[in-house]
Amino acid sequence: MSFLVTLTPSGHTFECEVNESVLDAALRSGINLSYHCATGGCGECKAKIIEGRVEEYRHHDYVIPEAEKIANTVLLCSVSAASDLIVEASEAAEAKDIPLQQIGVKIAKIDRVNDSSLVLHLRTPRSKTLRFLAGQYVQASIPGVAAANFYIASCPCNGMVIQLHLQRSGHLFNEFAFAKLKVGDSMEISGPFGDFTLDEASRRPIVMVAEDTGFAPLKSLIEHAIALDLPQSIQLYWMVEQGQTHYQDNYCRSWEDALDVFVYHPLRLNKSASGKNDYQAASEFVLGRTPVESEIDLYLAGGDRMLEFFRGAFVKKGTPAKRIRMVKQPA
Repeated sequence: MSFLVTLTPSGHTFECEVNESVLDAALRSGINLSYHCATGGCGECKAKIIEGRVEEYRHHDYVIPEAEKIANTVLLCSVSAASDLIVEASEAAEAKDIPLQQIGVKIAKIDRVNDSSLVLHLRTPRSKTLRFLAGQYVQASIPGVAAANFYIASCPCNGMVIQLHLQRSGHLFNEFAFAKLKVGDSMEISGPFGDFTLDEASRRPIVMVAEDTGFAPLKSLIEHAIALDLPQSIQLYWMVEQGQTHYQDNYCRSWEDALDVFVYHPLRLNKSASGKNDYQAASEFVLGRTPVESEIDLYLAGGDRMLEFFRGAFVKKGTPAKRIRMVKQPA
């Protein structure tokens, strides 16, 4: 059984099951509610019930002032819906609305997907989850080793589990991770940073092009779009060099199997005479399958040359520059 929750002033709506907190239901649905610990200790998810009934979902240690209790203030992490609700709550509309955070995390899992790529699964403490928007990045640091920036590859719907994609690059952090990092090790993450985020109000078809681990921020955006149940089509083109692998190929194909609006195209890049990646054939393939270039939102994630080439190719075909969002792996 579920109830409809309507947020004010945004007007966003989502379904809340009887066995989950209102906060969890909102995050699952892609709603960027304000929160921090999600366990009743900080008070960041305070909101006012304008209409409807709630029930206690979990005990909370945070003390709500008596005057706020009388005004129907609750912690959304600690109540579940007992009827349809209208809730006055704070939401993040853009990247600047998300506070910078510093969190110690543990390595929960390491997927060594091939010789040159690995996927780190980080776990935050229960009392301090990471709040971020899809498409943002964090700085990860290992005491005594180094720090490096990585785009978050996971969905904001669960800030306790953070996924990072690493590639062998010669960077000290990456080389240490490939050679010595193990499950249970600790590191620190700070952030989030960046404004490579989804245009949630747009209903134009979405075209995404990734190069190598540029797939990471696009994966987060796709998972967020799925949580929002956006109706428009999404095409993902993921390019890797000859001899490399699309290290989460099966995951992309599972999206394609489950979603009517999603299409996945794994591509391999050839080398030009100079030995650099040749984007000409790949761009012609992408443009040849783009519905109407002037009526899309384009998301690009890769190296400098790739970004410059694809941006130029799409602008030449009529895509407005303001609808092109680009990002490269931050330094």
